[in-house]
Amino acid sequence: MFATTLEAIRSTTSKRTAYIRGILALLAIAIVFKAVWLAQVGLGHGRELVDFAAFYIAAKLVWLGTVDQAYQFAKLIVIQREASGGHDGFMSWTYPPQFSLLLAPFALIPVGIAYLLFAASTLTLYLAVLGRLAGENFVLVLIVFFPTIGITLACGQNGLLTAALIGMVCLFFEERPVLAGAALGLMIIKPHLAIAFAVYAILRRSWLVAMTAAAVVLISSVICTAVFGVEIWSAFLQSVRDSSVFLEHGNYPMHRMISIYAALRTAGMSASAAFVAQGAVAVLALAVVLIAAFRAIPARERLGLVAIVSVCISPYAYDYDFLIFSVGLALLLPALLASAREWERGIVYALPIPIGAFGYLQATQMASSHNGEQALGTLSIGGFAIVPLIALIVGIVLLRSSGTEAVSGSTVRCASA
Repeated sequence: MFATTLEAIRSTTSKRTAYIRGILALLAIAIVFKAVWLAQVGLGHGRELVDFAAFYIAAKLVWLGTVDQAYQFAKLIVIQREASGGHDGFMSWTYPPQFSLLLAPFALIPVGIAYLLFAASTLTLYLAVLGRLAGENFVLVLIVFFPTIGITLACGQNGLLTAALIGMVCLFFEERPVLAGAALGLMIIKPHLAIAFAVYAILRRSWLVAMTAAAVVLISSVICTAVFGVEIWSAFLQSVRDSSVFLEHGNYPMHRMISIYAALRTAGMSASAAFVAQGAVAVLALAVVLIAAFRAIPARERLGLVAIVSVCISPYAYDYDFLIFSVGLALLLPALLASAREWERGIVYALPIPIGAFGYLQATQMASSHNGEQALGTLSIGGFAIVPLIALIVGIVLLRSSGTEAVSGSTVRCASA
């Protein structure tokens, strides 16, 4: 019943248009509200920093010539505490230098306007790419992922940008490989989320995609070295090592992570055992990539499968990273609508909501009750839900949809025009 009701929204152009306009209006209001809030309170004033504030601080450090301090946790703690007006919260900085350089222009304008431009531009890019991929199913994907989009805007994270880049990889992979490779190369800002597509490009022998991506990574690395100095790489690598220790000790908000590692750690399992489980899931995910690369199914289904498993390879994946899953769902919906039973489609539509939203709601409740220290003891719902969701979708697409090629089309371009 839930699936049928939701799918009825896409039955006519007028319904689709009305819902899309309503959703876009709500998202626009959310962006303006957050921009005004940031303009009024600044980066902190005794409040915990939101993610975009951490971006803004790193961008400021670029212009001060001290961006290496963002990678030195002991120094960054002091910088963030001063910026937040004395709040003890801490956000580690483990982004590659390319992302620091990308953020630098935003430090030249007030934080409220900077957030407005960042959020509006990344949301616009994400919606444009998702619309191309989803076609008439665009409104359906928007509704399912509306909570995750809203949460991403609330914290000012880059999930919309990374989802848009992965969407561009899918959109251009078959017919414009240079553009696909450029988008894949730009995923250097979050390389752990691009592993599946890098492997897929190699397995498909899409050398133009792979070489373009490698060129983008190499050129951007050279630029960062010229701007920041060669020592920026040792600082970055040290921050990655430090973050692995933080992850092992549960010092990150794991209730907002969507990996099986986080799920098992919050359920009381040891770090070593949880890492083994994460490794097993990663191997299974790469097995799906291998099958997708050589299975005789439409290109959009192959790319969709790669997209949905790309978020479960690394233990370090948050709720806002889950927006990449929306790209995969947009590609796979024609096959799911043709092959999945109603109750199965209901699960596919329902599970993304708690995966993307529940962790943030828990974090909000913990912040209001001043119980942030209990993060490791707060269950990661998303981490437990994402594995069966992926298993269900993979099973439907690989076992039942072999006869739907005529329905879904052989290329992404034809299906998304």
